[in-house]
Amino acid sequence: MADQKADSEIHQDQKATAGDKHKTEAENPDAKRTKVEEEEEALPSERNGDGKEKEGDASQDVKEEPADSKPDIKFENNTTEPEKEDTDVPSSILEKGIIYFFIRGRVDVEKAEQVDDIARTFIILRPIAHDAKLSEGPLRDAGNTRILILPKKVLPSSGRERFLSFVEKSGASYDEVKGQFLAGEEYETKTKGTRHTPAATPIGEGVYAITTTGRESHLVYLLTLPQKLGEVQEALNLKEQGSFIISTKNPEYPAPASVRLPKGPVYPKKIHEEFRDLRWIPSRPHHLDYDNTQILLIGESSGIKKALTPQREDENANKEGPLEFMEELEEEDLKRMKDMPGDSSASIYADLKAHAEDYPKLQTTF
Repeated sequence: MADQKADSEIHQDQKATAGDKHKTEAENPDAKRTKVEEEEEALPSERNGDGKEKEGDASQDVKEEPADSKPDIKFENNTTEPEKEDTDVPSSILEKGIIYFFIRGRVDVEKAEQVDDIARTFIILRPIAHDAKLSEGPLRDAGNTRILILPKKVLPSSGRERFLSFVEKSGASYDEVKGQFLAGEEYETKTKGTRHTPAATPIGEGVYAITTTGRESHLVYLLTLPQKLGEVQEALNLKEQGSFIISTKNPEYPAPASVRLPKGPVYPKKIHEEFRDLRWIPSRPHHLDYDNTQILLIGESSGIKKALTPQREDENANKEGPLEFMEELEEEDLKRMKDMPGDSSASIYADLKAHAEDYPKLQTTF
């Protein structure tokens, strides 16, 4: 396992900009599931010898990605133009949506009896438009679902814990989520014969937001399911309310061998220029629209308060605070999930257009 010591903290002095609302549909959804055996536990230096931050040249020559590799951006009104910004949304909210947490057992382990039985933990993000309300029933398939892998299995719970994750699949349809992610599979090996990879098991569902506090970006979530956390959630550091500082890795810098992906993200020139010559920058929603984007999650022991700090301009305009905004979103989701038929598992799978009887139930105990 990589055990490198950091020379300094992640660069977080970049000014935040409001994220565009968008939905993504991938034209070539045939990427294989990649595996990372270990995660990066320390950050490389972003400072010169004099302790000052290195300032990159945004005009550096970066090769433009091929046009056919760019995601096809679709918006809520099914046009290629962005919707009018909802001025009532707190300016710190870059994106909102529904979040799901899943685990997958090791090969031939159908049900995890302890953390060591888990091969991977997954986060599924389903963005929704800024001005959208959560109505009754399952979410429609917008083809913009993202699947993130957490090789560490557990979520970081304090600033001392920094775990690397990556986007396994972006712009996924529900059919892709079911076929390439939820389902288990069997395969043949020369030495051990038939092996079985178990289906993914849900451990939680809720609402999320990607926020900016000016110097940092955060992924904050409020769980709606399960209604009472069990030992599985506690063992994986999943809370009723939680948040992480999130930073995106510059693919121009090599990662340690133990956490290096076979293939990096294919970013357009615009995103390359955001990095300048920095190794890490505060994450933005559009970073997650590219397969193999590497995201560092840093735990926040203070809970969601910092991630939902009101912006001064919003307070001056008497706007609703980001905490109240998230609580209203949580109430909408609670009502929506409560009104859906079946138990918690059925509600989660209905959202993903899958039949609950074909997959494991929501797990709260080992």
